[in-house]
Amino acid sequence: MNALTVELPDWLHSGIKTLAEQEGCTVNQFLASAAAEKMAAMKSLDYLRREATQCRREDFEQFLAAVPHRKPEETDRLPE
Repeated sequence: MNALTVELPDWLHSGIKTLAEQEGCTVNQFLASAAAEKMAAMKSLDYLRREATQCRREDFEQFLAAVPHRKPEETDRLPE
């Protein structure tokens, strides 16, 4: 494991410390988890962008054409 020194504004450090206590973990564990979540989100976005470059509009339209035309289930409807 590596050590890393990070300078944070007081307000941010205080907020992280409070949240870590609420979660029952250390500030180090909280920050490691937050960094891992951010990294996963960025990698997912990169993956989706790469996949999108492989797609063709015709394939998308063919997929949509296969979806049945009907009203959404009651639980999927937006409130009016």
